[in-house]
Amino acid sequence: MDVRRLIELTGADFFTGVPDSQLKALCNYLMDTYGTDPKHHIIGANEGNCTALAAGYHLATGKVPVVYMQNSGQGNALNPVASLLNGQVYAIPCIFIIGWRGEPGVKDEPQHRYQGTITLKLLEVMGIHAFVLDKDTTDADLIRQMEVFKRLLEEGESVAFVVRKGALSYKSLTSYQNRNQMTREEIIRHVVSVSGDDPVISTTGKASRELFEIREEKGQGHSLDFLTVGSMGHSSSIALGVALQKPSVKVWCIDGDGAALMHMGAMAVTAQAAPDNLIHIMINNGAHESVGGMPTVAEKLDWPKIAEGCGYQKAYGVSDYEALDRVLQSVKEMKGPVFIEVKAAIGARENLGRPSTSPIDNKNGFMEYLNTCL
Repeated sequence: MDVRRLIELTGADFFTGVPDSQLKALCNYLMDTYGTDPKHHIIGANEGNCTALAAGYHLATGKVPVVYMQNSGQGNALNPVASLLNGQVYAIPCIFIIGWRGEPGVKDEPQHRYQGTITLKLLEVMGIHAFVLDKDTTDADLIRQMEVFKRLLEEGESVAFVVRKGALSYKSLTSYQNRNQMTREEIIRHVVSVSGDDPVISTTGKASRELFEIREEKGQGHSLDFLTVGSMGHSSSIALGVALQKPSVKVWCIDGDGAALMHMGAMAVTAQAAPDNLIHIMINNGAHESVGGMPTVAEKLDWPKIAEGCGYQKAYGVSDYEALDRVLQSVKEMKGPVFIEVKAAIGARENLGRPSTSPIDNKNGFMEYLNTCL
């Protein structure tokens, strides 16, 4: 189904969400139509943030907003859905459009499988009425369902379209790029050349995939690394937990801008816990690249100043390999926590693979390695 027809039938003119590859047609349509005009389209930090934004829009206009997300974002949205939108509280109506990753019977990555099995159950528990949209959904099906949904929305209920793979189509005019020169994969290669035998925690998405392939290329094995394949935005907190329990070991976190934005308060907690052995590296390409390339607001922020304000001992910003190498060498011998923002281009190798080890194997190997560290 052409995504434009879905949007037309919702009647909505305000959209907010976190991008998802399963919703690429919708994301590209919104960028082509509205860009990031905040009157009509805001790419939020996390799905709870988006749900609250949608509530504010409804309070100001009386109209029904749309929140889009991958189903992994249901957890972030749960609190405002249950304690803000719900009919026993404010009865604020909202239309959710949710990409169904890990759908039972459809091959997907390990981090999506359990989430996929509970997607519809979670919506039921949250009191959100759902309709599954697939390749065979007709215009007539959608019209009938919207009639049902409109009555529910008028009563202050929320509803959801759960989108199966390939259900939506759209030919986009949008391409995503920036002016930065360094590539994320090469940045990570420079990091591991300095980190040596130190443990590394990497964020979800392409960064972990690239780290895995760099280790393969070097024949180093994977016990040094914890690849955070899910739980977007939490790699720095995982790294903090490791660093606090292994104070004699330098711990490196490779983070992304979208992930850092998603749970930005973690930076304040990290800085105040003050582990002097933690190096937090955020690769900033200003994009949700792993799910299509839609922009984040991260490129417009002064991240070193934010880190300093949170209480990091030192904070740096670099945009070329020479500066990167110089800073990496200096922080290895420095007391932290230290924050480094590294500006990167958008893009990755087309033949970039995925980890061939399971998350359980990765965890066990990493823990065994940490047990050898004093």
